[in-house]
Amino acid sequence: MIILIISVIFVGLASGFAVGAGFVAFLTVLGVIPRITQLTKTQSKIHYYEVSVIAGVVVGGWISLNPVTLHIPVFFMSIVGALSGIFNGMLAAALTEVINVLPILAKRIGFHEKIVYLLMAMVFGKICGSLFQWIYFIDL
Repeated sequence: MIILIISVIFVGLASGFAVGAGFVAFLTVLGVIPRITQLTKTQSKIHYYEVSVIAGVVVGGWISLNPVTLHIPVFFMSIVGALSGIFNGMLAAALTEVINVLPILAKRIGFHEKIVYLLMAMVFGKICGSLFQWIYFIDL
């Protein structure tokens, strides 16, 4: 029995380390965090970005493994949701800019002169999709 418990602990830790190493390698190779600091002109605060990513991964991992119920008012949850959306949007923007997805897509579909329209379509699509999810699927 003890061997089974030790092997489960070993496999769990090894899996966590593998996923964590892959995540860090993904962010490092693509240079996402430095690009976010360039876009926001906050290069001097790169340490805070790194700590926040690490803290987010650790807290998110802990919350996903434990049944946690937070009794937080809707007002504060809306602030957390807005900040989460801003972070995810900035991360997606930095990622697409790092791998040059938008210029390649605009050139392929013959839309390179009006790339602003492509960006605005993506922004409004994201906003409409998020609003639909919140209005239709979330019961407050």
